[in-house]
Amino acid sequence: MNNRFKITGIILFIALDLSCKDERPVVLPDVSTVPVTEILYSTAVSGGTIPNDGGAPVMVRGVCWGTSSEPTTADSKTTDGAGTGLFSSSITGLSFGTKYYVRAYAGNSAGIAYGNELVFTTKVSGVTFNENLTYGTVTDIDGISYKTIQIGQQVWMAENLKTSKLNDGTAIPLITDNALWTNTQTPAYCWFDNNQEIYGNIYGAYYNWFTVNTGKLCPAGWHIPADNEFQQLVDILGGNSISGSKLKEAGTNNWSASNKDATNASGFTALPAGMRGSQDGTFDGQGIYGGWWSATETNPSPLGAAWSRWIRGDTTVVTRGEIFKIDGFSVRCIKY
Repeated sequence: MNNRFKITGIILFIALDLSCKDERPVVLPDVSTVPVTEILYSTAVSGGTIPNDGGAPVMVRGVCWGTSSEPTTADSKTTDGAGTGLFSSSITGLSFGTKYYVRAYAGNSAGIAYGNELVFTTKVSGVTFNENLTYGTVTDIDGISYKTIQIGQQVWMAENLKTSKLNDGTAIPLITDNALWTNTQTPAYCWFDNNQEIYGNIYGAYYNWFTVNTGKLCPAGWHIPADNEFQQLVDILGGNSISGSKLKEAGTNNWSASNKDATNASGFTALPAGMRGSQDGTFDGQGIYGGWWSATETNPSPLGAAWSRWIRGDTTVVTRGEIFKIDGFSVRCIKY
């Protein structure tokens, strides 16, 4: 009999406990804002962390931003799924050199909660040349003028090529579609993120190796450097291990926060244009690394590779590497 009363009491306690839990009010979720990274001219990356849903499922989350403090979802925002935990948000459509306020948000049936506010400023469009050096100029078939610089016995373009035509006037096909890019084995070019307006004047165009191999991409009297001509440049500046610092644009307006020992002492003004990949046709590496085609292939197959030179912001090393001919890469021309 006593056991029966005990069991009944336990059941009643559990029922009351569950009833109390069911009656607990739903509150706003807990959310914090992830630090802003990969800040460029018109884009940045942030996100949030939601450790507690407040007693009801988180149905919407993201970040919101604006040029005034305490932005809300009535301002610009991302929508990045549902649920608790860590999430990442890609912020787009920003203006050059502008200060923004950003907060993560999370919403459940009780409403929208906001995380802590962070502030960031987008980069200013433009390239910083070495004001202590004297630059020349060269003009391509599109009428675009480029700074040039003498380094040792060589004369180089100090900017990435932007032409849309070969030097005989033949138009180079502009390919924006990712799948089409990866299946093209004839000359083609593009702009980073297919946005010439924002990126064209800074980083120039991206060409596949089939465009390079025409022998007609550079202005008359200029050519794509061979692998050994790139090596001569690197050797003039002290070798592979240190020449990167003398080639890279100084500062971190175009390069990421890490731009190790960059002086641009050579005037070459290397920029972190990144590339367009041959695997899926997407763009990668802007702000982090830059690289340039050579005219020297490593494999005659259209699916083969050619030599290039790479520089990253976090090192002074210049890397010699093979990249696929279908990749989209920057071009610097050298004078004959």
